[in-house]
Amino acid sequence: MVASDRISAFDVILPRPIPFKGQVLNQIAAYMLGATNDICPNWLVDVPAPNVSIGKKCEPFKIEMVVRANLTGHAWRTYSSGKRILCGAAMPEGMKENDYFPAPIITPSTKAAEGHDEDISPEEIITNGLATEEEWKTLSDYALKLFERGREIAAKQGLILVDTKYEFGKLNGEIVLMDEIHTPDSSRYFYADGFEKRQQKGERQKQLSKEFVREWLIANNFMGKEGQIVPQMSDEWVDTISKRYIELYEKVIGKSFIPEKLTDEETYERIIDSLKKII
Repeated sequence: MVASDRISAFDVILPRPIPFKGQVLNQIAAYMLGATNDICPNWLVDVPAPNVSIGKKCEPFKIEMVVRANLTGHAWRTYSSGKRILCGAAMPEGMKENDYFPAPIITPSTKAAEGHDEDISPEEIITNGLATEEEWKTLSDYALKLFERGREIAAKQGLILVDTKYEFGKLNGEIVLMDEIHTPDSSRYFYADGFEKRQQKGERQKQLSKEFVREWLIANNFMGKEGQIVPQMSDEWVDTISKRYIELYEKVIGKSFIPEKLTDEETYERIIDSLKKII
């Protein structure tokens, strides 16, 4: 799997790549998969190049397991519209944006082959045959335990893991964690320092995630709807996004980011060498 520098939002790939984004995602994911493989098995076998991972091919569940600890993003947009149920999960009255839920909730969505992912409840997942009742119990148990581990890792770095998504598949009858986890493409982080004060004052939370890209798009009248045009991305804006991704890497991993640019030939050679060792 090659993590490109492309970036998407609202299920649309934006026109310009973000320097080092692929390396950031790939290396955070590798770190997090290694830090959680005692909770459940995962697909990763080797990371031969900065933006390349080699792993086991699984049969995916066509659902995304979205776990939320705070009323933020899509959950807040749903809540502020007056709804108190999201994907079968209840959201208490009297909450403010970014408040903690009493306990993390799972708000799954479909994994669409094309078009937009759709919210779905656990009952609908089972009824539609996307997972059996027993599989759903395992998926939800894994998701909550992975999320708790992610929160522990984030807390050590002065961050709050706000929400994230996990994807699972089956390999020889066993449920396996797939894809990348706890990266800025799949997760939202707040800075822990000053969080409570900002909440009390009703101020915006300082966050590390891809949400700032979505907010920029919304401000420029784009939400992936028919007839809308993706706004132009300036060199300065592309550089800002790249720096945000690198900042999250350094905050989450706790190490300096070392950019590494390989030629296609060098990447290919590393992949072949890795495959030879695996085989």
